[in-house]
Amino acid sequence: MRDLATLPKAHLHIHLESTIRPETLWEIGTANGIDVPREAPAFTGFRDFADYNALLRECLCRPEDFERIAREFCEDEAAQGTRYAEVTFTAASHAERLGEPDMPLASVLKGLSKGGTEHGLEWRVLLDHSRRRSVERAQRTLDLALRHADEGVLGIGMAGEEKYPIAPFATVCDQAHAAGLHLVHHAGEDAGPDSIREALDVGRSERLGHGIRILEDPELVARARDEGIALEVCPSSNVTLGLVPSLAEHPLPRLIDAGLTVTLNTDVPSITGTTLTDEYARARATFGYDDTTLANLARASIDASFAPVATKKAAHADIDAWLATP
Repeated sequence: MRDLATLPKAHLHIHLESTIRPETLWEIGTANGIDVPREAPAFTGFRDFADYNALLRECLCRPEDFERIAREFCEDEAAQGTRYAEVTFTAASHAERLGEPDMPLASVLKGLSKGGTEHGLEWRVLLDHSRRRSVERAQRTLDLALRHADEGVLGIGMAGEEKYPIAPFATVCDQAHAAGLHLVHHAGEDAGPDSIREALDVGRSERLGHGIRILEDPELVARARDEGIALEVCPSSNVTLGLVPSLAEHPLPRLIDAGLTVTLNTDVPSITGTTLTDEYARARATFGYDDTTLANLARASIDASFAPVATKKAAHADIDAWLATP
């Protein structure tokens, strides 16, 4: 079995605020007068997770906080064989909380630029917006994305509890699409096929953040397969948040068997305690996937990304080389 840490990959579904190293979180929280636990608590549902995630965000106050977590993200991803990452950041929420319209995002972009150069990681940023929050804040998310599009921000997406619809944000999504930004929404994670259909039809989503409940609707499966709509599947996160009982019961194999484009991701690695390499290793151990199958998952992540053509071509060549090495 080959070393999965050296398998070239793309990482398409990962929230920057949930990548913070435990020691970094404690140091930043202490410096900003916020009491944070040394370890993530156990969650009984999505709401518990959302509340803890809010605490993580409260720890980030100064430009150096945002820059530091972005630089460390690059270092940690490069160590997992990630060649290209599309990292999600909730910029408008931080801006509103701190009264600094551009500082949080500008600091993150500065950290990513430095870290990417230092560790050989190519990256782009997606700005997300909670469905629970106002349309006005979603508009500010779009405005931030447009202002910083030339600095590595490539799109926006709706996240959070899927019982809240995307419909109120249709105009924002239409504006983003018209401006040439990419759209990627969370859907089919804690809600069923209707949330996926809305993400595609109303939200113009080009991929599905999670999408694991798509199998409940055969017509939707056929549509996603025919249109090449990739799923950003995050097995360990789904289990940690109680959305799937165990890894052995995860629908990952059935999604692949259905002919869907499936990518492996971590979502919230500091909370699940996993890395992207761990996700591939767990797929190997749980489902018996051989190196060719795992390489195909890595290829899918490259192809489903919004990376430049040259980046994709180079990554495919490196995956070929990985498979050719005993």
